[in-house]
Amino acid sequence: MLTGRRYRLDLTPVQAAFAEQVGGICRSVWNTALEQRREYRRRGAFIGHATQCAQLAEAKRDFPWLADAPSQVLQQTLKDLEQAVKAHGTWKVRWRSVRRWKPSFRFPDAKQIVMERISRRWGRVKLPKFGWVRLRWSRPLGGTLRSATVSRDGRHWFVSFLVEDGQATPEAHPGPAVGVDRGVVVAATTSDGDFHDRPFITSKGTVEQPASGGAQKSGLNRAILDKGWYGLELAVTSASRYTGTKIIKVPAAYTSQTCSACKAVDAASRESQARFACTSCGHREHADVNAAKNIKAAGHAVSGRGDLGATRSVKRQPPRPRARQHAAPAARGIPVL
Repeated sequence: MLTGRRYRLDLTPVQAAFAEQVGGICRSVWNTALEQRREYRRRGAFIGHATQCAQLAEAKRDFPWLADAPSQVLQQTLKDLEQAVKAHGTWKVRWRSVRRWKPSFRFPDAKQIVMERISRRWGRVKLPKFGWVRLRWSRPLGGTLRSATVSRDGRHWFVSFLVEDGQATPEAHPGPAVGVDRGVVVAATTSDGDFHDRPFITSKGTVEQPASGGAQKSGLNRAILDKGWYGLELAVTSASRYTGTKIIKVPAAYTSQTCSACKAVDAASRESQARFACTSCGHREHADVNAAKNIKAAGHAVSGRGDLGATRSVKRQPPRPRARQHAAPAARGIPVL
């Protein structure tokens, strides 16, 4: 099974400057190649990875600074662009901005990478054109090295290794199913009644929920980022490979308005962020736990039909009751089972 190992690098000032230079060259190659693809599309033509790699080799004669970066790193940049275009389309792939993009580049050939431990706390890795680079030995590599990605996060540089750890995914998880509701007040709530949270603290050190308009939308976005919804999804998906757990994402619509006991749907049942009181049967429960139970039930239904798997679909989204079409669905994100 392929997995990742991340270590903090201890670059010398010369190595740090070179890493910034290589990152800048990769950014320039990405942006130039993306613009070339778009220009070809405007003319109704097409250019692919192989042609761009050949043109990159020719460009090094006219622009010697391209040769400062390792060749495999630049070729991998073009390969990553190819994959991004196939996945999202030429016009939806983003430019790499100097201010917003974090320098990152990958060495795909494991034969040119050497890693070894030199003491209890330190190790080192040999990378093309960098030479030996020290790293903090925070854990064993634990597998066969496949590739290495160098990136900067803030003022520190890191290296992430892709390794084959030799493990296989179990056929099925022995434990019971559980529904997980993601929120901006409580990060994750399970159908078993467990609450997993991380605080949302603004730069002023106070908790906010802006009142309306653009400020409200901005505050919601910040809260979602702080709660780490995407990080939670990645962590759960990664862990599921080792446990055999099946991850099913279900549409969020009506999960916060549906009674987990009688299945009646009414926006009025959601009395507040934390309280749910069914207007039909009188069932009362914490609103997030109630939503998580609905997510669990929806996941069972999806698993039985087999039309979603691990991806989101709205093909069989629950219909809104005709008598209550005026009730607007609550925005709760994409729950995960």
